[in-house]
Amino acid sequence: MGFKVACVGATGNVGREMLNILDERAFPADEVVALASRRSLGTEVSFGDRTLKVKALENYDFSDVDICLMSAGGDVSKEWSPKIAAQGAVVIDNSSAWRYDSDVPLIVPEVNADAAAGFTKRNIIANPNCSTAQLVVALKPLHDAATIKRVVVSTYQSVSGAGKDAMDELFSQTKSVYTNDDLVTKKFPKRIAFNVIPQIDVFMEDGYTKEEWKMVAETKKILDPKIKLTATCVRVPVFISHSEAVNVEFEKPITPDEAREILRKAPGCLVIDKREPGGYVTPYEAAGEDATYISRIREDATVENGLAFWCVSDNLRKGAALNAIQIAEVLVNRKLLQPKKKAA
Repeated sequence: MGFKVACVGATGNVGREMLNILDERAFPADEVVALASRRSLGTEVSFGDRTLKVKALENYDFSDVDICLMSAGGDVSKEWSPKIAAQGAVVIDNSSAWRYDSDVPLIVPEVNADAAAGFTKRNIIANPNCSTAQLVVALKPLHDAATIKRVVVSTYQSVSGAGKDAMDELFSQTKSVYTNDDLVTKKFPKRIAFNVIPQIDVFMEDGYTKEEWKMVAETKKILDPKIKLTATCVRVPVFISHSEAVNVEFEKPITPDEAREILRKAPGCLVIDKREPGGYVTPYEAAGEDATYISRIREDATVENGLAFWCVSDNLRKGAALNAIQIAEVLVNRKLLQPKKKAA
């Protein structure tokens, strides 16, 4: 008997991607339900070669749902995830609402799948921030080999991380530049077309943004609380895929060649690293792919036992939807969850 899966936020970028990936990976679901707010009631969304009609979250009965994939924002998740979990469905949440709750596992399956067993405390599992997910996939095998002391990361984050409206804004502003029309800025604090914006999320008292703080807190929770990390998060005029320039200081010596071999064997990683023009991966090439691509692996001679590398991944997939489905697969494959018995 297969599972019943509900997807909340099915009309959004990540929700649609979740439905695509459930089908692509042949997740063992007997039934998949698309849910969103009342204003999306009746909207049609694709699920493989089928079409699902969106139902309203507000009056849906979750009593026979096994897994709820939640991608409807933090406020919706804070209100609804505990209610859904109380009806016996395991909620895998893509927002930041539950990531820092000590009773909620924060999971990247290639890194800390064992922690998923802790979901029983609240029946909720958190998905990390998109920029964190790809980073820890790359860091984990290196940390196991040489123990990371400190990480300095600069991100180049695509507009899809801010939702469909942000993608529309980049498109319309780019078009306006070419047609000499007025540029309209709503979603971002400054124009994004042909520009970069060194602010993602709100500023905090120490001068860091919330996005930068998330990377610090989540890396510590997922990988190792002893790791020191500082981040500068930048929005760039790219539609899909986040890129990161990463500098790592290790306790033990590790050469670029050793790192390359370790990462080649690591789950979720794909090394494309030729020291020639074009011998690296860009966000355009990573879009639609599942891997975290790693390029430009080299020594950082400014610190003892230092490496630098370039890391790219599709933020809608590994940064969000794919990671959530992989968490669901962990629950199923490790027999941490059984399908509810259907009433006769």
